[in-house]
Amino acid sequence: MADRDRNRKELLELLKIPGNTRCADCGAADPDWASYKLGIFVCLNCSGIHRNLPEISKIKSIRLDFWDDDLVKFMRAHGNLSARAKYEAVIPLHYYRPQAMDCLVLKEQWIRAKYDRQEFTADRTSQPGHSAGNKDGFLWKRGKDKAQFLLRRFVLSQSEGTLKYFTKEDIKGPKATIPLKDLNAMFQAEKIGHPNGLQLTYAEGIQTRNVFVYHESGKEIVDWFNAIRAARLHYLKTGFPTAVESELIPRITRNYLKEGYMEKTGPKQREAFRRRWFTLDLQERKLLYYKDSMDANEQGTVYLGSKDHGYQVKEGLPKGVKGKKWKAGVTIVTPGRQYLFTCENEKDQKEWIEALNEVISRPMTPQDYTAEASFRRQS
Repeated sequence: MADRDRNRKELLELLKIPGNTRCADCGAADPDWASYKLGIFVCLNCSGIHRNLPEISKIKSIRLDFWDDDLVKFMRAHGNLSARAKYEAVIPLHYYRPQAMDCLVLKEQWIRAKYDRQEFTADRTSQPGHSAGNKDGFLWKRGKDKAQFLLRRFVLSQSEGTLKYFTKEDIKGPKATIPLKDLNAMFQAEKIGHPNGLQLTYAEGIQTRNVFVYHESGKEIVDWFNAIRAARLHYLKTGFPTAVESELIPRITRNYLKEGYMEKTGPKQREAFRRRWFTLDLQERKLLYYKDSMDANEQGTVYLGSKDHGYQVKEGLPKGVKGKKWKAGVTIVTPGRQYLFTCENEKDQKEWIEALNEVISRPMTPQDYTAEASFRRQS
């Protein structure tokens, strides 16, 4: 007969072992669940994904469920580090490993790739399709001027260094050719309104162009994402042959530091405050604003240099200036002018100030100085 309290105590002790202190799949701290079929400790969110894969994983709560002696013995003999050595033995450098804050489809496909399809085991004789930076297929794409999504063919070519999409299957040429040099991809399930929503961005002249796509298959959209990452990594290695991999990997793709609505006024600070959607890009040091969250192009951009060069972020608005509806003010000071914004509440205000300060606290690179000079010439 198993001793419930003794077994629970032993499981809690196993959680203190290096490797078991974080979720085996997303890295979240203090996992409270375990797969007694795989011998791993996972967080609540990842445990829900494992529950949907009963053929490969069986889940129990460490604190709430009853554990037989044999199951505890199995967990003791395995653990997260053992599973990682087996299921994460050979992972392509470009392949994105989800973190705790990432969306569900990334986590689910990571878990399926590891334990169900076993794509990264040492005895894997061939790499899956997403490991190469070439892909050809169809995605649902949002129209530039209309809200509906239309099925479009996309072609990713690592050798050509492009992502192309076509409006019709038999068209002679692509509707757009996107250089990998400028391409970024990030999951935006909430914004797009689909769990498999992906936002593609690239430079279009002096503006940023947004393309919103999705696929009904979670595996297919994650394969597209990782194929783009593979092609991007190839471009970066070719373009920057002396750079070390640790410098290149963060530049393959990136998420925005913060997004959301604020109200803004114009350069004379007498114009009415208008509600706009803002996107803060840490890597590019840009705060972009749009009339709507899914606009194809931004209405304007604020370039954010560093504190050492006169850039500041202040709480509140200048004396005599008041917002329209929202009162929690934020002022960005640049060498050229002040930009005034209001947030819906103090929580949003604090988050925006912290995020903006993170950008201007970063030292500027030679590429940043070039971008700043270009921005000043164009504005």
